[in-house]
Amino acid sequence: MPTTFAIPPAEIEFTAIRAQGAGGQNVNKVSNAVHLRFDIPGSSLPPEIKARLLKSGDQRITKDGVAIIKAQEFRSLEKNRTEALRRLEQLVNSVAVLPRKRRPTKPTNGSIKRRLAEKGRRAEIKAGRRSTSTD
Repeated sequence: MPTTFAIPPAEIEFTAIRAQGAGGQNVNKVSNAVHLRFDIPGSSLPPEIKARLLKSGDQRITKDGVAIIKAQEFRSLEKNRTEALRRLEQLVNSVAVLPRKRRPTKPTNGSIKRRLAEKGRRAEIKAGRRSTSTD
């Protein structure tokens, strides 16, 4: 079960901007798209989550550690705002769960024997292709 972190609304900054793309007259007059800015180092997230977020290499995170998410899918400002929040939560939750450690495994005895037997067969086939010239 993934752990979710509550992000206080005071730490999130929203800016309404004009959306790109088609939309007729509405797109030129109304600011429906949303830029969400979230300062990761200055947030109240646990330190290990902050470190993993900053190390994640996500293109939405700037060098200064500010996550910028642009939402312009909907024609409603409120829907775009909730979509941006959902994406931020998804970003934070993606680093909340640690990847499982890989346990090194060893090939089974049977697989080693099969591999060596096949190697021997191939060697015999190739040895049969060699020409033996006796002068």
